[in-house]
Amino acid sequence: MARMHTRRRGSSGSDKPAADEPPEWSDVDADAVEERVVELAEEGYDPSQIGMKLRDEGVQGTPVPDVKLATDKKVTEILEENDASPELPEDFRNLLEKAIRLREHVEENGQDHQNRRALQNTESKIRRLADYYRGDELDEDFTYSYAVAVELLEE
Repeated sequence: MARMHTRRRGSSGSDKPAADEPPEWSDVDADAVEERVVELAEEGYDPSQIGMKLRDEGVQGTPVPDVKLATDKKVTEILEENDASPELPEDFRNLLEKAIRLREHVEENGQDHQNRRALQNTESKIRRLADYYRGDELDEDFTYSYAVAVELLEE
């Protein structure tokens, strides 16, 4: 797959190994995993961070290599069921934070044309992602601006 804002091809990455069931050494109860996911979300962790914490620390000392294999649900599905899901999707929130940081940098350093272009590209990605999430995760009349981004992240 090609990169969005360059003329280069994307780099190939490793694929997850195909597995139908969790490994034998990770025999953690699905309910315990779900409880730990909700607990970590209440502590303020994002879904991707929750997956890494479960992989590294585990539940009751036993690592959980894949939440979906252990519970038959994704981390975001578990959070939605328990009303612990974040207001904004994680990828959208990360792009908003990046755009705010870039905007503040460009205002202080007006001569930095490379980061000015990075800001334009990031805002373009935000608009594309807003089209994807509009109606479900975002309001129907959502339009991106710097002020709206700052307001959304302050909540």
